Amino acid sequence: MTAETPGDRDKADAARAAAGDAEAFARLVARWQDRMLGLAWRFCRDRTMAEDMAQDAFVRAFRALPRYRSEAAFGTWLTAIALNTYRTALRDRPPVPVVPLLASHAPASAAEQALGLERRQQAELVRAQVLRLPDRYRTAMVLYYFQEQDVAETARILGLREGTLKGRLYRGRQLLERRLRALGITNL
Repeated sequence: MTAETPGDRDKADAARAAAGDAEAFARLVARWQDRMLGLAWRFCRDRTMAEDMAQDAFVRAFRALPRYRSEAAFGTWLTAIALNTYRTALRDRPPVPVVPLLASHAPASAAEQALGLERRQQAELVRAQVLRLPDRYRTAMVLYYFQEQDVAETARILGLREGTLKGRLYRGRQLLERRLRALGITNL
């Protein structure tokens, strides 16, 4: 007897939900809501909007369940729906503003505090600039770097060949580097 994997549970619950089992869909939402909310937040940097976008993604996934093919991983399928939902929601939205972060705690010395704050501000600036990249680079970079998906899974989610994804990541990094240099950030 083999142990049931999370992927097996997802596929079984997706089949049940497609047949009208609301509890099965609730289990899918419970398993995936944090990941979908985190992904949405990385795109918009606004908690309320991220919650709305994630909810919309689940509604769209529910409606699309009859078309889900179980040979694909449920997470890959759901993430693809979420990405399309998030892109649509953000299409006409102005770029994410860059807001400096405040120190959340005081390190041992004033010098360490200043260095920590500077690093957090730079990290936030990098994130904001990633969100300003053209969609083909932004989406690839958010999935690969911020969601920590591997190349194969990111390529599957985006419906790309791995080589194409690697090219987009490379060009996205180059564009990001140029933009950061223009802002005076060279020591990342």
